[in-house]
Amino acid sequence: MPTIRKLVATELTPDFRRSAQLAEEEIDGPGPGEVLIRNVVAGVNASDVNMTAGHYQPGVEPPFDLGFEGAGVVEAVGDKVDGLAAGDAVAFSVLGQGFRSHAVVPANRVVPVPEPSAEALSVLVSGLTASIALEQVGELEAGETVLVTAAAGGTGQYAVQLAKRAGATVFGTCGSDEKAALLRDLGCDRPINYRSEDVKAVLKAEAPDGLDVVYEAVGGALFDTALRALAVKGRLISIGFVGEYVDGPERVTDVRVYHRLLSKSASVRGFFLPHYARHFREHMTRLLGLVGSGELRVAVDPTGFRGLGAVADAVEYLHSGQSRGKVVVWLED
Repeated sequence: MPTIRKLVATELTPDFRRSAQLAEEEIDGPGPGEVLIRNVVAGVNASDVNMTAGHYQPGVEPPFDLGFEGAGVVEAVGDKVDGLAAGDAVAFSVLGQGFRSHAVVPANRVVPVPEPSAEALSVLVSGLTASIALEQVGELEAGETVLVTAAAGGTGQYAVQLAKRAGATVFGTCGSDEKAALLRDLGCDRPINYRSEDVKAVLKAEAPDGLDVVYEAVGGALFDTALRALAVKGRLISIGFVGEYVDGPERVTDVRVYHRLLSKSASVRGFFLPHYARHFREHMTRLLGLVGSGELRVAVDPTGFRGLGAVADAVEYLHSGQSRGKVVVWLED
């Protein structure tokens, strides 16, 4: 079996660059129920810094492998694997198997895709998060008003389009005029550039009856603004809080959250994708169909990150707020 290259965390810290180091490993397998995949492209996520900090594996000690998601080509299958063969294009999301040249993963965690592309990779985690969260947790209905924060990001772009397809009026926050233009192209009714506009004032003036659903990924002051803007029976879905991933939790002095919720019968609902695994196949099939028909667009950030040595650059770029769409690293030329 091949000697592979990978990124490992060498210390527990949200400073990805400081922790992540290149390493080599001779891999065995695939074993029964597993497949060996040659990774072509890896996805970059805001939560990669949470992984180096050890938040997803309680009690973990370095070194441990990094990366959440990849797309590539099956090179070998183990015993008791049906429906997959060498040469198949696939995508997967398995803790520690993304930032490496080859991955050995359970076959039941692999999804066949048309080709190992950035677009297919984006659908797997970013698309599923938006689709399942809006439907299962947000209980989105036609005619409702929706706010998507970090709307031009990897998962926000899907939330904008899927909410619009569901018949909602969609507001989306972003940090530049270029991102606002992307959101308009994706069908967002009202992009809000928070660097040049007051989000609270815009929502008060243009969504006076409040927000029925908020797809919230930023945290901090933007979370507070969205919480206060909820309509009667409004639902705020917290899918993350990227604003606190690097510097840690912000301590605030405010009334407890029930003061914001009770009088409106509103709610705050957390969403963590692995808890909804039983919905993956249904939503993945639907999303790939929409992408294939051109009904759902996939925005991939145009920055050309290449090779495992560029992963830290890509992670820092994502956290800089400059990215537009899904950030990926190509592992092959």
